[in-house]
Amino acid sequence: MKASNANPVYGYERLEKLTRWESDWAGLRVVVAGLGVSGFAAADTLIELGARVVVVDGSDAQATRDKADTLTIVGSAGSVLGLGAMDALPLVDGKPAELVVASPGLAPSLGILADAVAQKIQIWGDIELAWRLRQREGHKTAPWLAITGTNGKTTTVGMTESILQTAGYKALAVGNVGTPILDALRDPVDYDFFAVELSSFQLHWVYSMSPLASVVLNVAEDHVDWHQGYSNYMADKARVYENTQVACVFNANYPEIVTMVEEADVVEGARAIGFWADTPGLSMLGVIDGLLVDRAFLDDRRNQALELAEVADTGHLPTKHTVENALVAAALTRAAGVSPEQVKAGLQAYEPGAHRIQLVANTHGVLWVNDSKATNPHAANASLASFNPVIWVAGGLSKGVTYDELVSNHRDRLKAVILIGTDTEALQAALAKHAPEVPVRNVTASSLLADPTDGNAVMRLAVAEAHEISEQNDTVLMAPAAASMDQFASYADRGNSFIDAVADLVNQINS
Repeated sequence: MKASNANPVYGYERLEKLTRWESDWAGLRVVVAGLGVSGFAAADTLIELGARVVVVDGSDAQATRDKADTLTIVGSAGSVLGLGAMDALPLVDGKPAELVVASPGLAPSLGILADAVAQKIQIWGDIELAWRLRQREGHKTAPWLAITGTNGKTTTVGMTESILQTAGYKALAVGNVGTPILDALRDPVDYDFFAVELSSFQLHWVYSMSPLASVVLNVAEDHVDWHQGYSNYMADKARVYENTQVACVFNANYPEIVTMVEEADVVEGARAIGFWADTPGLSMLGVIDGLLVDRAFLDDRRNQALELAEVADTGHLPTKHTVENALVAAALTRAAGVSPEQVKAGLQAYEPGAHRIQLVANTHGVLWVNDSKATNPHAANASLASFNPVIWVAGGLSKGVTYDELVSNHRDRLKAVILIGTDTEALQAALAKHAPEVPVRNVTASSLLADPTDGNAVMRLAVAEAHEISEQNDTVLMAPAAASMDQFASYADRGNSFIDAVADLVNQINS
């Protein structure tokens, strides 16, 4: 890693000076692009600071108009909503904007953002804005533990929060999901730490963040179109390591992540800390004989390892993926000064979120597992690797991905595949090519369905089909490896549909 004595400063003279809550934000002309949760929080915060804010959103739905009206009441300088609103950058009080704050997910190629670039107007995300506002007179300045990766972010953030809270700290999980970080900064509670979940979208617009510790959990092709190429996606993920103060935590299974750490500009003294679910090397966390151990945060790390927790402490289904997430949470919190005993207690106290390798039921030795959050092949790979034999419930909107590697890697553990979703051609082709002996049932094409877009009906039929062929020691795993919006409102809706269908099955079995 390369050392940096000070954080780099970007932008024009006025923006360079905006580094704390009490800076001169008054009258700053800002366009906030996007009125989602984080966009609304950004606009509301900037208005509170005295900036002149125009909000822009491509939707003119009632919920969006209500948000814009609320911001008008508290003092916004105007709003532009509806079709074409995102095509060009509006003026603020009749003058060009001095700053654009982009909501996560808005592609850099979008007209309003491309216009800002052409006019040499700086673009921030809500994370950059929050970092510059973190220092406030009379309040604690909470260090950030920054977490990104293709999969596992939410679980790791939750585990990190649980460890810190169990250790007695006021800590909060913020960022990509949960509480917007700008809302947390304005909370009357003075937090000791923030566990910050960061998407590649958010990192794209980050320049000056300097976390206490940071991690890239894993990487795989995802959102490549948004980033206009895999190399750009990787570069945005790597931003999380820039200016790290204490520990750059990395997955030792990924040479490309190791390279990110080696090339990062960090604060003098920051260390590279590796992890994997195997025997750890020097300055690593890993697993020995069913124990999570630390060979990084102790004086005699060449000859000793500290016991942190048992694998069983990581959850009801301690899969390799879950264990890796626990190792990361342990590394981040150890960097923050948490003791091994507190790590163990925090992992034991952690309640995993729904829809991520969630045990739903055990029917006479058949496990029913909901991993609806596995919306891409990389996420599904982690859960498929955790069970054998598997009746795999899969399919949905494929987003143009390929399934050859996923099916080839796991064909020997597949007892059968139950297809849901309306966009399964790529998955069917991969199964036919790499696992032709595995039975495949496409419930969406079933004559028993009156409407193939009725997600609940599809899921009931999928569960019934899986039950019909399941035997003791099988796992019925709903890990779709695809998005949900063809038949469900969201991955959570899909997961709840699976949970409800399994609950109905259990009632039938027990009646």
